[in-house]
Amino acid sequence: MIVDRRDVRHNILNLTSLKNYLIMNLFSNFLHKLPCLNFYQIRTKWVDHRMIRDVKRRQLVTEYTPLRLRYNSLRKNDILPAELREITDKEIHALPRDSAWRRMTNRCVVTSRPRGVVYRWRLSRLVFRHLADYNKLSGVQRAMW
Repeated sequence: MIVDRRDVRHNILNLTSLKNYLIMNLFSNFLHKLPCLNFYQIRTKWVDHRMIRDVKRRQLVTEYTPLRLRYNSLRKNDILPAELREITDKEIHALPRDSAWRRMTNRCVVTSRPRGVVYRWRLSRLVFRHLADYNKLSGVQRAMW
């Protein structure tokens, strides 16, 4: 049997490309299954991790506020028996800790800065001043005298 060199070279190329293809597919599938090897940066619409945490807290507060108000009204009622108040006390402690509105901090929506936040616009004083200088805030005018 006579074997042409071109056929051998073609078969070798096919085998190496098939081998490379299989290795890459297996390796990429393996990488996707391991969460610790994902080195790429995940982009979100939030500024930093503190703002993501604040958004999650705000969602929990809006979800649990009616239930929390009912539990607190039962817990602080002096007319009800002590056993019932103890039960509601345990139930309110079973709720997520971040669902309390006291744990929310006012943060700037643009920079996620926790201090110096103008409450009405939810902006830090620095961003507020910058936007007020260029008439970007409705109802705000720079003081001139």
